[in-house]
Amino acid sequence: MPWNPCYYPCKARACGSGFARCRIGHRRSGKGQPITEPNKGGLLVITRPFPHFYRTVFGDPERQAKDWNAVPGVYLTGDVALRDADGYYMVVGRADDVLNVAGHRIGSAEVESALVSNSAVAEAAVIGKPDELRGEIIKAFVTLRMGQVPSEEMEAALKLHVRGELGPIAVPAELEFMPTLPKTRSGKICAAF
Repeated sequence: MPWNPCYYPCKARACGSGFARCRIGHRRSGKGQPITEPNKGGLLVITRPFPHFYRTVFGDPERQAKDWNAVPGVYLTGDVALRDADGYYMVVGRADDVLNVAGHRIGSAEVESALVSNSAVAEAAVIGKPDELRGEIIKAFVTLRMGQVPSEEMEAALKLHVRGELGPIAVPAELEFMPTLPKTRSGKICAAF
């Protein structure tokens, strides 16, 4: 993500914002439509290449064409991100972290993004839990913001929020509140529970 403190001041959790020569789009998974409202998760795309953009991938020359042609006119980064009201981007995770719930492919980052877009949630991690009937079910681990209290009502409200954002198939079957989420050395949430 292009970012230079000379152009934009620092902002916690943000990886930056687009600048003059680069336009960075933010699109909903699979639909290819720009997301204009703030704090909505979607695929992070680049709508115009950087001057130093790669021309090929060593050992996989077709990959560059595939990444550019999946949605016409944009480059798919493979990241799921959201943009706040000030135009800063926060990368939530990878789009290829996909769960198979009853034959439906659901990105764990999309569910995490939907949970984090609720004002009561500070952090979220989602995993697939094996299930005999559905293949996998969605299990979410959530850390609430200061002043928010874990409860059955909060769990129901978060599930309803995800249903409104992504639809009924993406609602976590299990939701567990945690004081903190485990992190890697680099500070990323480690979803290997």
